Amino acid sequence: MSDPPIPLLAVQDLSVEFRTRAGVVHALDRVSFDVQRGETVGVVGESGSGKSVTAFALLRILDPSARISEGRAVFGGLDLVTATEHDLGLQRGRELSMIFQNPRTALNPIRPVGRQIADVLLRHGNVARAQVRRRAVELLAQVQIPDPERRYAAYPFQLSGGMCQRVMIALALACSPSLLIADEPTTGLDVTTQAAIMDLIRELAERTNMATLLITHDLALAAEQCDRIVVMHAGHVVEVAPAEALFETPRHPYTAKLVAATPHAAERLADLAAIPGGLPDLRGELPPCRYRFRCERYAPLCDGPLPRVEVLPGHMVACWKPL
Repeated sequence: MSDPPIPLLAVQDLSVEFRTRAGVVHALDRVSFDVQRGETVGVVGESGSGKSVTAFALLRILDPSARISEGRAVFGGLDLVTATEHDLGLQRGRELSMIFQNPRTALNPIRPVGRQIADVLLRHGNVARAQVRRRAVELLAQVQIPDPERRYAAYPFQLSGGMCQRVMIALALACSPSLLIADEPTTGLDVTTQAAIMDLIRELAERTNMATLLITHDLALAAEQCDRIVVMHAGHVVEVAPAEALFETPRHPYTAKLVAATPHAAERLADLAAIPGGLPDLRGELPPCRYRFRCERYAPLCDGPLPRVEVLPGHMVACWKPL
């Protein structure tokens, strides 16, 4: 029997806390998952569940008030948590790239967008200086920027939000990274452009064996694009499973509620089932299961240390009473 492949990214017990005037916010608690080469892994959950914080922690671009208190994140043999800024800087933008959710704040407002792509190519890309502008224009064309030659010299404030999002995607894909972290990559794009952008990411992944970590609220998009799904709730990973298995037979009570709250074409809006309650306050002492206050299956044994149960091969649930 052959050994399982070594993952491109292995996140183990990653914990992040924010120090605020109101107390310490335990944003992530022992988050664990992995991503294989060429695989697309979705990260889903409500706003505030820790999806974007996980991405920022992997790139070490957290707010100054935050710190990684525990865990490892090994990417291609390099522990991103303990790596020097020099070693991490060699990976960011080249082997490890990110599409940020808010392009208005991610792009440099006083530099033309084409020059920002050129900066990445000069820093990390294997492109001759004389060819940099041509390659940047090609990237703008790939993400369906109209008149890319002219847009090369445009500033972010001269572009719509959707255009800025496409520039952000071009920046992230410029050097054909080994791992693309896509945080809500289709925000602000119309449905037709969303499909074209996701097709572009998938085509690049197939051509270069690029792995993708897709952070999204859109469960339909995750079901369509992802090989596996990581479900997060209040800083915990509560379920990890192949996409098809997760949507057909969710085993964590929260995942089941999340799937039931997702609209389908055949359903009326009135038929949607809301998830009761809200996310807990992440300051101070927290129970082992952060979903217990919203869970209809809560029992006293749920107050014990949270288990990670493999209910089927490749299907992990962090729950005492899985469905």
